[in-house]
Amino acid sequence: MRARLKRNAKRWTRNLARQFAPPENITTLEWANKHRWMSEVETARPGKYSIHVTPALALPGGPLEALDDPNVEEVCCQKSAQVAWTSGVLGNALGRWIDVDPSPVIGLFPKDGAAKEYVAEKFEPMVEATPRLRNKIDLRSRKLQQRQQFKRFPGGFLKLVGSNSPASVKSTPSPRGFVEEPDDCNLNLKGQGDSILLLKERGKTYGRGRKKYIIGGTPTIAGISSIEAEMQHSDQRRCMVPCHHCGERHELSFDNLVCPTDPDQRHPVYGSYQPERTIYACPHCGGEWNDQQKNANLRRGEWVAMAQFRGIAGYYMNELLSTFPDSRFARLMEKWLSAKHAADEGDFSDLIVFTNSSMGLPYEFKGDTPEIEELQDRAEDYAEKTVPRGGLLLTAGVDVQHDRLAVIIRAWGRGEESWLVYWGELYGNPIDKADPVWNELDSLLTTGFEHDSGATLRVAAVGVDSSDGQTSDSVYHYVRARQRHGVMAVKGASLNSENREIFSRPKVSDDTNRTNTKADKYGLRPFIVGTHKAKDLILEARIHLHGSGPGRMHWYRSVRADYWQQLTAEVKAPHPRNPRKRVWQKKSGVHNEALDCEVYALHAARSSRTHVMRERDWDALEQTLTQPTLFDAPAGTAAPVGVSGRRRRRRMNRNHSA
Repeated sequence: MRARLKRNAKRWTRNLARQFAPPENITTLEWANKHRWMSEVETARPGKYSIHVTPALALPGGPLEALDDPNVEEVCCQKSAQVAWTSGVLGNALGRWIDVDPSPVIGLFPKDGAAKEYVAEKFEPMVEATPRLRNKIDLRSRKLQQRQQFKRFPGGFLKLVGSNSPASVKSTPSPRGFVEEPDDCNLNLKGQGDSILLLKERGKTYGRGRKKYIIGGTPTIAGISSIEAEMQHSDQRRCMVPCHHCGERHELSFDNLVCPTDPDQRHPVYGSYQPERTIYACPHCGGEWNDQQKNANLRRGEWVAMAQFRGIAGYYMNELLSTFPDSRFARLMEKWLSAKHAADEGDFSDLIVFTNSSMGLPYEFKGDTPEIEELQDRAEDYAEKTVPRGGLLLTAGVDVQHDRLAVIIRAWGRGEESWLVYWGELYGNPIDKADPVWNELDSLLTTGFEHDSGATLRVAAVGVDSSDGQTSDSVYHYVRARQRHGVMAVKGASLNSENREIFSRPKVSDDTNRTNTKADKYGLRPFIVGTHKAKDLILEARIHLHGSGPGRMHWYRSVRADYWQQLTAEVKAPHPRNPRKRVWQKKSGVHNEALDCEVYALHAARSSRTHVMRERDWDALEQTLTQPTLFDAPAGTAAPVGVSGRRRRRRMNRNHSA
């Protein structure tokens, strides 16, 4: 027993010495050229690693150089396919770290399945083919807790996790990490935030010179692409390649590919184009390049930053930087012409793939949402918390965040013409049901709002977001005491429920087939909002309408400046799992609370049947503004939320019965 403890103590001391010893003075590029071997599982060119196959990675200012720069905390890349990022950058970085500069490393993948594929197809073949790594990691042993997604080596370990698991992402401190395909990673990790940000939080206790993150992926849709948003924080380096004719440098672009035509050719896909004769033309002198000349010019290029450096080295890489046979000019032109032909026939899927996977660019869907400046110009001169003459019924939408409540109050009139009465946020701790922020919400919603006629109008119906598991308990506690006054707990429908109506009564099937849910404990059944149809109505129809009349939306000129950006914070893009369907998705790096609040306020209006009210119903509402009743609160006091609404609904029901 004593001897075993002694051996363990020596091993721990040795591992600590390795972990905190200065790394061997060898760069990542030098390590790769000296020690790295490629397996036939990894590549079609097995054997000794050669950087000449992927020259763009080793150019001055390139990613392999940035990995060794202590001032660079993150190396990120918006890339196409065929640029050898996973093998040439990530693989070489992991190899050097494991061999000469060990530490804990966390790898983040979209799903656990993707992590397992990486281990089987990339990591384990690299270790088996490289003697220096094979001596550090015993892939066949189950000792030292070796598992498929956890590999221990002297001085550290490699842990691979899926972005859909909060515990895996948050549990392990690590100075180094990498993210594969960030656009596919979970951006709302069960209400706990962006999984990529959570990964970076794991390195907070380590010094700046020790931390290093590698984030690379193919972009998807413009505006909602995670790697596109990440690149905005980088120095945005471009590979500048010299021309062998004139010597001028430029970034390789698909705009410079030239495909000759033959008027006598009638190909069913290519038409008169002859992709096999495609060449590259220098934009400075017009000199022609073939594939071999392009590759030779590429080896004389350099990376140039286009933005200020703030710790993140960012790289834009398209498939023209590849020297692989399938990335020849002729093959790229064939793919482009095929994608364009399919798009002309109405199928844009190939064009999206080409834009993402060959050009390395996010695909931009041309939406019809008005520009922010246009919406601002249409704002009107009425004061916040006042109701213009056409508004006859008030509803509110409340979006619940972990540190605040976002609130919109909107007035509705004939034909569901509407006026924004209030947009703002109440800060506090909504997770705590006793936090004063809930009293602030009560005070706002129960305050009467001055109507243009001089009367006081009160909120008739309220939708409060209960979709976040951490805040839902507080929401249900708040709603339970106020549901008879028109306050509802609401949840947005899933992406797969695009046909759900904006308002519908809760059904048993809307629950998750579980008993004793939080809502059950409070005797509530949340309303499921048809968010897709609501956003279609707001963003594709109503905000386009000018002037006055049915469906028009109005805003007061002094509304808080972020309202416009948040209202237009989503884009209708292909469903993540079904590209044939387009659904509303939030743009990266922007808030959309105002849009969510507008949706909940519209849902609350539909609960008051504003979409089916007849002219006499609106006349009845208008009459109540000039006829004081016993329901009016004394001066200086606040009526409960929804009192006016219940009285109005009773009157409307009597009218309908008549």
